[in-house]
Amino acid sequence: MPQLHLYVPQEIAEALRKQAEAKHMSLSRYLAAIVKREIAGGWPEDFFEKVAGSWQGEPLECRG
Repeated sequence: MPQLHLYVPQEIAEALRKQAEAKHMSLSRYLAAIVKREIAGGWPEDFFEKVAGSWQGEPLECRG
């Protein structure tokens, strides 16, 4: 598998490390997932778990 190298500002690197750690992923794996998601398109990881069915307000009504 090819390796890619990039440079980012220190604050971005720290934020990426924190996000990777929060997801229990290595930084390399986390960055690969971001790139894959951006290139492949489609729904973001955990989209349906985080969004679909998560409405906590008043019940929605269908008007039509």
